[in-house]
Amino acid sequence: MKRISIYLFIGLYLLLANNLYAQRTIWTKEQANTWYKNQPWLVGSNYIPYNAINQLEMWQAETFDPQTIDKELGWAEQLGFNTLRVYLHDKVWQQDPDGFKGRIDQFLTICTKHNIRPMFVLFDSCWDPMPKLGKQREPRPGVHNSGWMQNPGAEILQDKSKYPMLEEYVKDVVEHFATDKRVLAWDVWNEPDNMNDARFKEEPANKIDLVTALLPRVFEWARSVNPSQPLTSGIWKGDWSNHEKLQPFEKIQIENSDVISFHNYDSPQDFEKRVKWLQAYGKPLLCTEYMARGNNSTFQGTLPLAKKYNVAAYNWGFVAGKTNTIYPWDSWKKVYNSEPQVWFHDIFRPNGKPYSENEVRLIRQLTARKKQKEPAAVN
Repeated sequence: MKRISIYLFIGLYLLLANNLYAQRTIWTKEQANTWYKNQPWLVGSNYIPYNAINQLEMWQAETFDPQTIDKELGWAEQLGFNTLRVYLHDKVWQQDPDGFKGRIDQFLTICTKHNIRPMFVLFDSCWDPMPKLGKQREPRPGVHNSGWMQNPGAEILQDKSKYPMLEEYVKDVVEHFATDKRVLAWDVWNEPDNMNDARFKEEPANKIDLVTALLPRVFEWARSVNPSQPLTSGIWKGDWSNHEKLQPFEKIQIENSDVISFHNYDSPQDFEKRVKWLQAYGKPLLCTEYMARGNNSTFQGTLPLAKKYNVAAYNWGFVAGKTNTIYPWDSWKKVYNSEPQVWFHDIFRPNGKPYSENEVRLIRQLTARKKQKEPAAVN
């Protein structure tokens, strides 16, 4: 009898252990739509404080600025924004995992104060592929995102012996917040196939092959710690009218995402067309980047359509600052000696004054947010 009891105990222990560590499956349509029905219409912005040039400057202990974040998220709350998309960086985690997670927790506390639930981005293939810790360089005057850093950088992406470190970063961060209701979702990799128009000589020639192989592993790492929040990675270019027309990495993104995300910086007509294409998957749709005024992507054109089709909408850029995203993409090739008359991205000046009162009025109308007292200007 004692031997049977021991075997029974071992069996129950193994069963519980397997259940505890079993990787959850990709959400079905029903699971994804049940989650989405419990959300308000999700509307917000891609966010970085005005005084940070990139993810490193936002999150490193020396430059993390909760006072500025609190002030700026107050402006987001007044617009009726209920979510933000926020980029993390593996190098900050490498330097001090516990300190990094502690600052994320601080950020989440500020978000909760302003009724905002962020989506965190784990990796990003855009702009400079050579990130370095420490003091970040100053912005290049008039140049769009002159200091934004890729994550992982080119050196790590090309060194497969470093992938276990990336795995530990993903698992540690996602698991730490896996049941935290303050976190809305995880975007595992932003524009993974972006080659940045060969602007950087350090960009690996085989980058797309490397990312295509690594991306499904990142999904697996994140899913293995059983996050209660959905995972996604947004497709951003090409023909999505039929699944067979997708590129291999786009199929990985779609097939591994609990909810479908995408980017659109084009006309309202193009936005609507792509929404209709993606509706074929039967899962919630999140537009995680839009709004480039000079490219005919505007609040007036896109945001009403997003609300019509119940698509979550995150515009690029919140407060004009060190990222210089009021300047267009072509500022890498064309000289801009003064502030452009038409801002490319962003909503507010650093003192809280809106770039466009009409845009702010529209956003408040669509979020059903009544006009409140304007933020006090800061000299």
